[in-house]
Amino acid sequence: MAAAATTPDILTALMSRIAVGDREALRQLYDATSAKLFGVCLRILSDREESEDVLQDVYVTIWRRADRFDATRASVMTWLSTIARNRSIDRLRARGPMAYAEQVDELEIADGADSAETLLSAADDRNKLHGCLSELDERTEKVIRTAFFEGVTYEALAKRMDAPLGTVKSWIRRGLAKLKGCLQA
Repeated sequence: MAAAATTPDILTALMSRIAVGDREALRQLYDATSAKLFGVCLRILSDREESEDVLQDVYVTIWRRADRFDATRASVMTWLSTIARNRSIDRLRARGPMAYAEQVDELEIADGADSAETLLSAADDRNKLHGCLSELDERTEKVIRTAFFEGVTYEALAKRMDAPLGTVKSWIRRGLAKLKGCLQA
């Protein structure tokens, strides 16, 4: 299960399955959440090995306490993150007052999801594209949307528009040139 495709509803369903002893659900939950929870542990402990040990404890705790999860009180990720945070702090306290951890150079843990900056940039590009499309005449906008957003071939589009194939290609070519100019402006 990819982390990017994981929704809160899926995580809640997995928690219900774990509560009744479904090991496969625990594996799926681990696949979906372990990178983020490892990041929580690593930020607190600054030690990879120790963070891996704590992460294992976290999933043992999840396995044992899944029946105590209450979706009305917190999201699954909040509940899991709280467990990871508390276990990490417990481990940190167990080191004693004079213990310290060496700083980890790379605290960013890739989770496979697009960054917020990438998502915002894509949304801006999408908004600009739709704005530029709306500046085209109705026929040109229609043929470009149909060809590129619906995947209709030029031949099928020519039949649908009851126009010669060369004419439809010309409409699209001129429309794409106008779009390029608008998008570059």
